Amino acid sequence: MLFIAEKPSVGRAIADQLGIIKKNEGYIDCTGNNTVTWCFGHLFELAEPEAYLDSSVPEKDGKKIWRWEDLPIIPGKWLLVPKKDCKKQIKIISGLLKKTECVVNCGDPDREGQLLIDELLDYLKYIGQVKRYWCNAVDSTSIKRALTSLKPNSEYQGMKFAAEARGRADWLVGINMTRAYTLAAHSLITIGRVQSPTLKLVVDRDREIQRFKPKPFYCIKAVFEVNGKKFTADLVNNDKVTGLDNEGRLISTDEARNILTALKAHSDAIIMDCTVELKTQRPPLCYSLSDAQSAASNHFGYSAEETLNICQSLYEKKLTTYPRTDCGYLPESQFHDASSVMSAIKQTAPDLAESVSKADLCIKTKVWNDEKTTAHHGIIPTMHSGDSAVLNEKEKNLYKMIAQRYIANFYPDYTYEQKTITVEVNGLPYTFKATGQTTKITGWKAVLGSEEKEKEKTETSQQLPSVSANQPAMMVKSGFTQKTTTPPAKFTEGSLIKAMENIYKYTDDPEMKKLLRDGDGIGTSATRAGIISELKSRKYLESSGKSIVSTEIGKSVVDQIPEKFKSPIMTAIFERILGKIETTSTGSAEFLKSQVDEISKEIEKIKDIRIKLDGIKDKNVSQKYRCLNCGGGLIRRNGKNGFWWGCENYPKCKTSYPDSNGKPDYNK
Repeated sequence: MLFIAEKPSVGRAIADQLGIIKKNEGYIDCTGNNTVTWCFGHLFELAEPEAYLDSSVPEKDGKKIWRWEDLPIIPGKWLLVPKKDCKKQIKIISGLLKKTECVVNCGDPDREGQLLIDELLDYLKYIGQVKRYWCNAVDSTSIKRALTSLKPNSEYQGMKFAAEARGRADWLVGINMTRAYTLAAHSLITIGRVQSPTLKLVVDRDREIQRFKPKPFYCIKAVFEVNGKKFTADLVNNDKVTGLDNEGRLISTDEARNILTALKAHSDAIIMDCTVELKTQRPPLCYSLSDAQSAASNHFGYSAEETLNICQSLYEKKLTTYPRTDCGYLPESQFHDASSVMSAIKQTAPDLAESVSKADLCIKTKVWNDEKTTAHHGIIPTMHSGDSAVLNEKEKNLYKMIAQRYIANFYPDYTYEQKTITVEVNGLPYTFKATGQTTKITGWKAVLGSEEKEKEKTETSQQLPSVSANQPAMMVKSGFTQKTTTPPAKFTEGSLIKAMENIYKYTDDPEMKKLLRDGDGIGTSATRAGIISELKSRKYLESSGKSIVSTEIGKSVVDQIPEKFKSPIMTAIFERILGKIETTSTGSAEFLKSQVDEISKEIEKIKDIRIKLDGIKDKNVSQKYRCLNCGGGLIRRNGKNGFWWGCENYPKCKTSYPDSNGKPDYNK
């Protein structure tokens, strides 16, 4: 059999388990008449638009120029082109295919992994038997299990068709809309199904912060004493308190002073109620990639792409499982691997040895759930141990972070006592409430770092006394503090990744919200970091300390893009259709036709529109010919009825002039 892996590291790991006979250039001969070869991710890419344009289209710098008359570009037959640095490996695989009667698709366990190998087989016109290898890790135990449970590749064709349709639809949107809006703006505007909504998230947040006006509000507190023990309680802003805003905050200075004046005239109080609840918190799930990126951004300041690269490095070193996952659950079959995984953790991260030794491997938390495990499970350490000395600081940090989440699931629940005391001051209509938490069982929180310990310290800072209903109390002190409302936080790369994953929170349409909530957000765990990097390279976003903010160009681009292309609703509709394609292996053609129709309509709308981007000087603006109305430079444009001149300050200035031998005709 010929095993074709998605990348060399996976191919070598599979070959190790099959038994290596000889290593060759681009492939490995193994025992049992087996051969292992590999791709380098996608070996092919969709052809550039030039491949579909007529040879008569003029060229500049070796590329066909962008013209309105060529839009929309719709491939009659979709063409795949070998990537330049992959041609040699494709030739090697082609030779190996001629010698085998059975291929094993060892692509990563997701839509793209399925397509990646299948498109290679299609391109090389392989017609033999194909089986599917499905594995989330590269440790020896996981690989052995996968090798003994190969399935027919035909069972996964829906995943191939869905990935293929998604790629082609994104090409249609990105290529055509980018060209159309760039032509309209005389400056590059890139548009994409994932890129544009992501940019809008940041622009909207920055503008919300910019518009934010701080508002003062007041918090009234009182100190009560019962049997010589004191505690602090907060005024409950109920209907007995006037001067509240829509969010129940006390904003009236006069009302705050009136309440304090009334409190000073009274000291006798009574305990109205005291409740004590024993509560538990389960340990957090293992990391999905977005969770890991968010945590690494918060704890270490790592960018999303940096975290992905570190996780990929740990995966290739066989220390952790597949990183590009959107799931934090684990398959139940791996529960019994815990002892071996813990041993590997002790050797790879010696400073976690004490946490490992105190773990109870009989505890089985909710993280073990086959029904909630997707194509990939949560990122966890493997049973393969490594030498911590060969890991760099960032790899050590990420490995420890991942390992701690895994270990925490073999500790008891965090258990605490939550006490709530309600007090009323005699003769006044005001109610005060005090809450306090007391840890009973630290449980899994003992495994996690200083952040959890600091949080626990804050939660248990007030020890409330034992009291009972109708018990007399004494108010010994009262006062208020003035606070100010705060704007929403700027996005970091970590929080932006989470927003992309939870994009349903940013749409009001109930049906679309449900589709997005049930799906994976916009982008995938594998592509989100790259999308952010692309937006930064386009100067639409930029880093500001740990935050990421939009530029003036980015804001202007968002303002010009139609709502349908910057809304996550497009992704919701995509995912609904792609899910059906994956399930039924049908519907791709209809889906792509609908995209073509939508794009064609949009191009017709903007052909005669002039778009101006803030922060960019249009190189096409003439410095010789000026607008007689506002003094702005003129731009010579080619419209449906020939050339004409328009003002650079459109739409503020809508003055235009007919063209006369390459010059604006000011007389007409």
